[in-house]
This record gives sequence, C-alpha cells and structure tokens, in this order.
Amino acid sequence: MNAISVKNLVKYYHTYEKKEGFLNTIKSFFKRKKKIVKAVYNISFDIEEGEFVGFVGKNGAGKTTTLKCLSGLLYPDQGKISVLGFTPYERKKLFLKKIAFITARKGQTAWDLPAIETYKLLQEIYEIPENEFKKTLSELSSMLDFKDLMTQPVRTLSLGQRMKSELIASLLHKPKVLFLDEPTIGLDIFMQDIIRDFLYQYNKRYNSTILLTSHYMKDVESLCKRIILIDKGKIYYDGSLDKLKKQHIKTKLIEITFRQKPQLEELKKLGKIKKHTHHTILLAVEKQKIPSAIYKIAKDYKLVDLTIKEPDIGEIIKEILK
Repeated sequence: MNAISVKNLVKYYHTYEKKEGFLNTIKSFFKRKKKIVKAVYNISFDIEEGEFVGFVGKNGAGKTTTLKCLSGLLYPDQGKISVLGFTPYERKKLFLKKIAFITARKGQTAWDLPAIETYKLLQEIYEIPENEFKKTLSELSSMLDFKDLMTQPVRTLSLGQRMKSELIASLLHKPKVLFLDEPTIGLDIFMQDIIRDFLYQYNKRYNSTILLTSHYMKDVESLCKRIILIDKGKIYYDGSLDKLKKQHIKTKLIEITFRQKPQLEELKKLGKIKKHTHHTILLAVEKQKIPSAIYKIAKDYKLVDLTIKEPDIGEIIKEILK
C-alpha cells in the first residue's frame, strides 16, 4: 500500500529581477521584470507504507519544496499528490494528526520553558489521551536518553539535546508519515550517530513512512535502502542505493602508507591519485585491476599499511549530476 503518491507534481515560484544601482531601485517601485522559477517540474514517485527513503540533491534542487507540498505547507501548481489518502494542501485535522515535518532549522519547544511544558501543550493540541501520552513520552525519552533533561529550560540544552527535544515534540502524536529535512545538520559526529540510530529504531518500531533529505550522505547510507535523486526540479534516479553504487562505481580506493616517499609517476600508471601526503597515497583503481595493482605495490615498495575502500556515495552523486 502506498503511503505517499506523487503524480506529475509541478511547483513554480514567482520572483522579480532588479538591476543594481540607485536609479534602478527607484524604477523597480513602478515596474519590475517578473521571473518564474521552476522549483519542481513534473516529478512522480510512490512510497510504500513503512519505507525509509532518501531524497537527495544539491541546494535548490527542489527537495524542501517537494516536502512542503507533501505536508500541505505549499499548494502545487499542477499534478496530484496523496499522503495516507489525504490531499495535503486541504490541511484536514485528521491529516495533520498523522504527519510530522521535522527540521533542525526551526524548533517548536518554548525557549525559556522546560520541554515537558511544550509536550503537555502538544498533548492538548493533538488531543492525546493521558495514558497514551505518558506511554509515548516514556518510550521516546528512553530511546533518546532524554528523561532527565525534560525539566530543564530548553535554552540551557546543547544543540544535540535540543534536537532530541524537537524529535520528541514532533513524534508525541505518533505520526504515520515523517518528513525529515536535514535532521542532523550542525550536529557533531557522535550526536549524528545517536539521531540516526533513533530514527532507524523508530521506523522499525512504529512502521512509519519516512522521507529524508540530508547533505550528510552517511545519513542516507545508514538509513535508506532506496534513494530519489533530484536536480533542478527533476528526478534523475529513483531506486536501490546498492543498484546505484553497482551502476556507477567503476573504481575502488586504495589507501597506502609507504615507509619511504613513493614515486608518483609510477603509481599514476596504476590508477588516479586522489590525494597524497609525504608517505600516504589515496589511489583510485579500476575494480578489475585491483588485484594486480596491490601485487605490484606490495612487490615494489615497503609498506606500513594498505586499505581498500569504496568511493564516498556523495562523490558518486556529484559525478552523476555533472
């Protein structure tokens, strides 16, 4: 069963152009040149109930615009969208009780009050029965190790702790569909891991449907089996992340630390040097040539260490979009 269905979605933004200079500023009060920007252009996709899908692309690709259309914050110019059987822009009360839009950029917990006060307010807004509220709050705060922090004013919390409080606030009503817009942005690597683990566990426990946008490719690799790649408002790829890797990864990376400074010209015959310091080289080698390259390197040089790894998924996506 599809939790999200998008058919030929189109969304334009209307802006105005103004030339620089004081005189042109005065002129713009009376006459301005109108410009139409295609934020999303004729995209279609379906997401099944319980799927965790990565929505990937550059800044300005159309990711957040699509999420806002799906959550009912924006009205589409053309096309048909359905979320849990609802038309999002109608903003029906029952629909709003079944979704959550979560972003690290904006918070809903009151800055000067303890988070628990916001949670009690949200309980009233979403009409959550007392027993269900206590149970859900206990589950979420345990999963995020937040129980002892709920009574502290939000302004005294660290950035990572505030993100935890925002997740709890957004999930108290147990939404069936989550739209996550850069949930780990600005967090340190340890907190990123905590948030990723929580989202993974939440998806499994509640069978929620999640659409995730992130510029941290580790978020996508860790959580999503499927990705939708969008650029300039159009979808370029929709499918398995593993399939994308198989189709586009033609090389592997060999990181070698030498005892003595190596001859770069000789190593260039084996592959492309991606990075090098005094004794360490990162070499991109075609997959079928990996065994012979390792044999030659081990035979010709004295080594301290040698590691083979996959290219970063972010680099692969950049190459595709080029």
